[in-house]
Amino acid sequence: MLLPLRMLLLCVHFVLASLLGLLVSLCRPFNPDNSRIAARLYAVPATLIMGMKMRLDIDGVLKHKRPAVIVANHLSNYDLFVFGHAVPPRTVTLGKTSLKWVPLFGQLYWLAGNVLIERGNAIQAKKAMLTTTDTLQHKDMTIWVFAEGTRGHGKGLAPLKKGAFQMAINAGVPIIPLCANNYVRGMNLNRLRGGTVVMRALEPIPTAGLTLDDLPELMAKCHAQMKACIDELDQEAGTTAARA
Repeated sequence: MLLPLRMLLLCVHFVLASLLGLLVSLCRPFNPDNSRIAARLYAVPATLIMGMKMRLDIDGVLKHKRPAVIVANHLSNYDLFVFGHAVPPRTVTLGKTSLKWVPLFGQLYWLAGNVLIERGNAIQAKKAMLTTTDTLQHKDMTIWVFAEGTRGHGKGLAPLKKGAFQMAINAGVPIIPLCANNYVRGMNLNRLRGGTVVMRALEPIPTAGLTLDDLPELMAKCHAQMKACIDELDQEAGTTAARA
């Protein structure tokens, strides 16, 4: 009985949060802090509705001095609600152009100042790269990227795409890995406690002085650190669930 009730409440909440976020963004279009506000509007009520237990060790993201590139693992459609707790001030994300056609959410995503990229279009991708480099270097902003490029559905960390790392190197800003356990493996919205999310921000990885020749080593280093952290968070979440 809980699952249909929760899904209904999540749908209603999604519409209301989108409308409220749109109202805020229309009052101050493309303000770089709109994404943080919208993320909280989605995340805080949603995780309560889902009955998710949140264990957050994310000061390294929330209190880091801008600019930076945040690299997070991508798990499911519920990431909007889960990772919304961790979006710091003056942060925008990279998303595919098709998102702007999603009713309410797409228009909010655009007005929040996020960067839209047309996948498979090399010219547009190059323009987006120049835009993000300028954003990082001159506008005191952070960019958030799900660097796997697609949802993992709890199957573990996939290989990372190079775009986020190119941006960081070009702008000379650090990369902040942000990891969550594979919460979708144990999530059950038919139970009173829907699941457990354990999230941790790792130490920033500097890129100052690096060139694109250093790209493979930088990507391998970030992937190894994130994989080790996610494995640890999975164990911690399993222990927490067992004791609950």
